[in-house]
Amino acid sequence: MTVVRRTRKGGFTLVEILIVVIILGILAAIVIPQFTSASQDARRNSLTSQLQTLRSQLELYKLQHLDQLPTDLVDGDATDTWVQLINKTNKEGTTGTGTDYPFGPYLQAEPKNPLNGESEVQVVTADVNPGAATTGDPGFVINSANGKIWGTSAKKKFVYDESNPSATTNDN
Repeated sequence: MTVVRRTRKGGFTLVEILIVVIILGILAAIVIPQFTSASQDARRNSLTSQLQTLRSQLELYKLQHLDQLPTDLVDGDATDTWVQLINKTNKEGTTGTGTDYPFGPYLQAEPKNPLNGESEVQVVTADVNPGAATTGDPGFVINSANGKIWGTSAKKKFVYDESNPSATTNDN
């Protein structure tokens, strides 16, 4: 009696492995661009949320300081721009510590625009339209007359358009 042995080869062939790699490559090419856009969308949403916080804290500051805006924020000087909002103040807006300075702090730290990383503020004297050009490299634009504040686009060239996050000016 002869014994026939059947041998079974284990593993995958080179063609099978190549097909799997090609399929994975195609799936990656489809999925990765969606993640890149998701991170930009998250930055845009973060800016919108940050602007809402800034607006509410500016209103609170005005309520507690005789309807005055933080002078360091609206004077156009780039040094100590956010100092009155990140420290305790008295009713005149002077910063300090202790019981003589009962107001604030209104922000935990100097805000940075999530789209461009800037915290500098461009001061204007009238409201601006979304998509309007900016000067310098600001992260924010503020109207010194009424305290309205806007963010700037990813490349700091335009005022961010909150009502249309996909506007082309938001990426410039």
